[in-house]
Amino acid sequence: MKNLVSAAFMAAMLSLFAVQASAETNTLERVLESGTLRVCSPGDYRPFSFTEDGEHFEGLDVDLVASLASSLDDADVEFVKTTWSDLMTDFTSGKCDIGVGGISVTLERQQQAFFSVPYMINGKTPLVRCEDVDKYQTIEDINQPDVRVIFNPGGSNETFAKTKLADADLILYKDNVGIFNELVENRADVFVNEAAEGRVQSKRHPELCAVNPDDPLKYAEMAYLLPQGDVVFKHYVDQWFHLQKASGAYAELEQQWLPAD
Repeated sequence: MKNLVSAAFMAAMLSLFAVQASAETNTLERVLESGTLRVCSPGDYRPFSFTEDGEHFEGLDVDLVASLASSLDDADVEFVKTTWSDLMTDFTSGKCDIGVGGISVTLERQQQAFFSVPYMINGKTPLVRCEDVDKYQTIEDINQPDVRVIFNPGGSNETFAKTKLADADLILYKDNVGIFNELVENRADVFVNEAAEGRVQSKRHPELCAVNPDDPLKYAEMAYLLPQGDVVFKHYVDQWFHLQKASGAYAELEQQWLPAD
């Protein structure tokens, strides 16, 4: 009986804390009152979100958040340019209401923020020069001292390289934009990124091929960052995502930005 009472007490306290956190962080109310949805995004990750000048964004997530803002009394979308290294700091400091741009769900990020319901299953996939596809089929193939593995800082690509490919010749590259030319110009051998990006970049750079994008080296899900403790806004975004998928609107946008192989 004592254990049951203790469990009930803890459940009540957690519920109270959630309500209090939601009351203190009412993003839905703030967006509706201000008429602006502030969106953090690195803007360097095709097909999700990318920008050439730091101001004008395009991509799958850009179109999706435009739809989300439209559902919030036609709120304006204000993009806050960030980097993968600064994403969580910028988001948790209150610079934005939502974070998008091909963000992988990780437990480390979950400790600092809520995630929306995942909208895409993705996974870590090697991108290589097409003549080398057969050479780099597995982690064991890649995790060799003579294999030059390039990665961009601050996100799950860096984490994967440093934890799974520590025996390879690791090369840190400044961003997720020019990194593909490093492969094309034979200054690196492998870039392990998400399957969706690998598919898109292999079309942009015919010299490059994604290795087994339907069977990635590591399972991953993509979702949106939401303020920690704000259950009201999370429920709203999750329901909006559900309706996007149920109506077919999401499938149309995904096909536009991520065409089939």
